[in-house]
This record gives sequence, C-alpha cells and structure tokens, in this order.
Amino acid sequence: QQQQMMARLAKIQEELEGVTVEALAGGGVVRVVCNGQQRIESIVIDPKVVDPEDIEMLQDVVLIGVNDALEKAKTMANEKLATITGGIKIPGM
Repeated sequence: QQQQMMARLAKIQEELEGVTVEALAGGGVVRVVCNGQQRIESIVIDPKVVDPEDIEMLQDVVLIGVNDALEKAKTMANEKLATITGGIKIPGM
C-alpha cells in the first residue's frame, strides 16, 4: 500500500510539472506563469508601464504577481496531493 501511495505521489509530482497557473498584477500589466512545482516559467510586463522614473512601482507589481502565482501553484499542488494523502501534510511535498 505504501508503494502504491509513493507511485501515485510521483505521478502527481510529474503531472504538476506540466500544469501551469497564471497570476495578473497591477490590473493585468504584469503576467506571471508558474508551473505546479512552483517554478516561474515566464513573466510578461506591458511595456507601457515601464517608467524609468518609477522603477519601484514596477518592482512592487512584479513581486505581487510572482507571490500570487507561487501561492496559486502551492494551493493547486496541495489540492492534488490531498487526494492521495487524505489531507495529511507530508514534509517536503
């Protein structure tokens, strides 16, 4: 039974690598795509918001987008893993 669970966990982790979530920040001027293993795949910034005089605003918007994408990916992974673990938290997963 433990071997079955480990095989199912490995399969889910493999699946998570292939699925993505998207987060928009700043009203959609920053788009962040993250895979289910919480790795950022892309960041797209609308050129019209790039203001050399206000780089801090752009940095803040990018940070918000990245954190939102990572949180969405983490939630998605936890939901998938909960189907196997019955909601039990496994360290490192």
